[in-house]
Amino acid sequence: MRWLAVLRRRTRREWLSAGVVLAGLVAFVGLTYLVVVVGGGLLAGHAQTPQVGLSVLATALVALGFDPVLTRLEAFTARVVQRGRPSPYDAMRRFVTAVGAVAPTEDLPLRMARLLAEGTGAEWAQVWVTDAGRPVPTATWPPEAGADPDTRRLPVRHGDEELGMLVLRERAGAPLTPVEERLFADLASQAGLVLRGARLRATLQRRLGELSAREEELRGSRQRLVDAQDEARRRLERDIHDGAQQHLVALAVNLRLAANLVAAAPQRAETLLAAQEGAAHDAMETLLQLSRGIYPPGLEEAGVAAALRSAAGDGVTVVEHGTARYPIDIEAAAYFCCLEATQNATKHAAAATVRVEVEAGSDALVLTVSDDGVGFDPAQAGGGTGLANIRDRVDSAGGSLEVSSTPGHGTRLRVVIPSRVPAPVEAGG
Repeated sequence: MRWLAVLRRRTRREWLSAGVVLAGLVAFVGLTYLVVVVGGGLLAGHAQTPQVGLSVLATALVALGFDPVLTRLEAFTARVVQRGRPSPYDAMRRFVTAVGAVAPTEDLPLRMARLLAEGTGAEWAQVWVTDAGRPVPTATWPPEAGADPDTRRLPVRHGDEELGMLVLRERAGAPLTPVEERLFADLASQAGLVLRGARLRATLQRRLGELSAREEELRGSRQRLVDAQDEARRRLERDIHDGAQQHLVALAVNLRLAANLVAAAPQRAETLLAAQEGAAHDAMETLLQLSRGIYPPGLEEAGVAAALRSAAGDGVTVVEHGTARYPIDIEAAAYFCCLEATQNATKHAAAATVRVEVEAGSDALVLTVSDDGVGFDPAQAGGGTGLANIRDRVDSAGGSLEVSSTPGHGTRLRVVIPSRVPAPVEAGG
């Protein structure tokens, strides 16, 4: 029954189109011969004897006008006989022209789907692209067509790689003719480069989305760093005003009072002066704590592990593996990351013990901070501003951060900062 339907469709459309084109070409050739040879002979007074020159001229005109006339006849039959649908060969010619055109290549899959649907008379056609191992529809014509399991499919390959497939839905009771089958197969064989370009554009679009998200994340990270620096300045100003400044003001007042008492009450002045030694020590200790928050005094001389030991409080153990040194910005980032992590563990996680391991290798500086605190669920909590500050510092140094934590079982942070140019360790240093 299928071949009967094919024959019926061919009789209705293709044969009628071919007949119209053939009749038009015959009329064109006959009319050209009649006008040039017969008409020219009458004008020249040689009506009974055809002129060879006029025959050559008629042949030349037919040769020159054959292709334009054929194109116009095919367009006429496509518009009138086939109701605007191009012939399969015309569809293939349009596709080849579109591939070689300078027009934006992102339109080619849609053009291919449209030409496939119009050239085969299918109900709809689709172009699928294999992306990340799975086929994804990238173009459909008409655009409102939906999915249907009863479809015809042909894979599209370029070399040995399968890039996607062409899919079409035949109209009910109107299967593809052999010519349309060949068009379907020819389009599938010629579409490799188009689908490769479509897949590349899809990959680039996905990468662009990832880069845009990364850019937004970096913008937020920079803003958090600026906010953290502003907050650090305000905290430093507050600590100086409420801590070191108060100690120094009290020390100055007491020294002035002792100077006034030297003549009137020397014993009392001596006692007051002796008490100022402790006040001066407290002021120095306050300033030392402030300086550690600004920049660790022993970092540049002794390295990350030594600076952390001097700043670590009770319950914090610092273990060092390796003696390699790094540029000061890398070591400063590592120091402040560990300092923030230990402060979070002791102040907020109620940790009794904190272990810091500093692995100074040749290719990267690796820091591991483990505590026995309350822990948290990384999937449901962001870890607070402290963890965000650590992440921002690690990102600024080009490193990576891994966080492992379980509620009730502590937290483990692992920071890896790649070494750009490790500084050599001097002998005896």
